[in-house]
Amino acid sequence: MSPLEIFFIFSAGITLVAAAMVVTARNLVHSAWWLILTLFGVAVLFALLNASFFAVIQVVIYIGAISILIIFAIMMTRRVAQDTGPKFNKDWGLAVAVSLFLFGGVTWMLSTWENFNIAPPTMPVDTDPLRQLGQALVSPDAYVLPFELASVLLLAALVGSIIIAWEKK
Repeated sequence: MSPLEIFFIFSAGITLVAAAMVVTARNLVHSAWWLILTLFGVAVLFALLNASFFAVIQVVIYIGAISILIIFAIMMTRRVAQDTGPKFNKDWGLAVAVSLFLFGGVTWMLSTWENFNIAPPTMPVDTDPLRQLGQALVSPDAYVLPFELASVLLLAALVGSIIIAWEKK
């Protein structure tokens, strides 16, 4: 195994452990910090796969914006952050079993798919995928509406968290 493969497996392992800690941590603030580590691990995996654009987007949007917004919402609603109730319900074993069954089913389906091991077609040298993505995000015929709706949704979530945290006098 090459050092790059070993680092990939190490990064994937840390990302999986951090993702498990997101859902099992008893404190919401700690869960948010584990979420940031998970998202950073995904960014590292993108960088290792030579998808530098997605790695930068992962850091800027998900870690830099979404995670910090979640932490602000948790900090502003201190009552929820102090929740000490049980984090598991009586059906957690069933949820784990169903998740493992679905993961096995998807793995089996992909392994039996005849085109799974075929390499993707190479892009022509003269195309710039980042330019095409940028034009698609601002083009009225492409993704400008979903892009703007996502920004309005994030703004509404921020305003809603402020209203929830507002102390009534």
